[in-house]
Amino acid sequence: MKKNLLLLLLLVFLGSSFAIAQKSSSKKTLKPTMFNEKVSIITGEKTRSYYILDATKAAMVSLKGPGVLRVLTRCNFAEGQKEKLNYEVLYTVDGGEQQTEKIKGIQRTTKASYKDAAMGVPGQLEDFEIELGRGEHSIQFLGVEGDVQVAVRYIFSAGKVKKKKWIAFNPIMPSEPVDLITREDIVNYSRFSLDKPLRIEVIGPTQVRVLTRVENHYTMRGRIQYRIQVKENDEVINTYSLSSKRSQITVYSDNKELLPGTACEFVIEVPKGTHTYEIMPLDKDKSTVLGRFLIPENDVKLSE
Repeated sequence: MKKNLLLLLLLVFLGSSFAIAQKSSSKKTLKPTMFNEKVSIITGEKTRSYYILDATKAAMVSLKGPGVLRVLTRCNFAEGQKEKLNYEVLYTVDGGEQQTEKIKGIQRTTKASYKDAAMGVPGQLEDFEIELGRGEHSIQFLGVEGDVQVAVRYIFSAGKVKKKKWIAFNPIMPSEPVDLITREDIVNYSRFSLDKPLRIEVIGPTQVRVLTRVENHYTMRGRIQYRIQVKENDEVINTYSLSSKRSQITVYSDNKELLPGTACEFVIEVPKGTHTYEIMPLDKDKSTVLGRFLIPENDVKLSE
């Protein structure tokens, strides 16, 4: 009886530990690329890295959704500055329209300090959230020209992907079909380039999952950064900054000279009505790209 009780308590403890570990592992502190000048702020007994915002040099955060990006901000009170400060954070998600977060009436904090005391005093912590859907995302952040310096910390909480059944569909002809083999299954892609973009026609409201793979030669090594742009009626809808490496499980069905990259995904949110999108790579120094398109099974009737 005692052994059974001990075993039960052990299982409960292990289950709780696993749940806590899962919850904590779903949150991740992100370091921006491009402009990433760092400042250290001490809160309690912990020293945390924040990244200064610049008015002309963008800081970029890349992640895979769905989830919520929490943006923690602190302004800087230098010597002689007034008691309360206002500031703005500018951000752009996937090359879309620039958004503005306005923060007002911030005072000096008594709960945090700079590691370098000569910097002055940090302001109270203020944060806001950016909700992101499934797929790859790149968010660029800028400050505003002025006398208030702002530093930011980025924490991403991953969410669960909602289960849906997706159906593949083909782009508008003409397009160059390419067959890949993944774990013995044949998967159909279409080849495209800057000179020969892909076009898809969709009736919304719905979503389109876009899977892309760069085409690698066997001599290529490391990660490949590339950009994909989505346009409608010559107007840029989004621009995606993606990163791929050589796939370990996918090969071409009839080409031994090339090796596909790992699949990168983004989602086009299609509003009501008929829409024709043009998808193209932007990097002239990169080779061709492969694309595959999927729509929720429940919305297939909308595209007929």
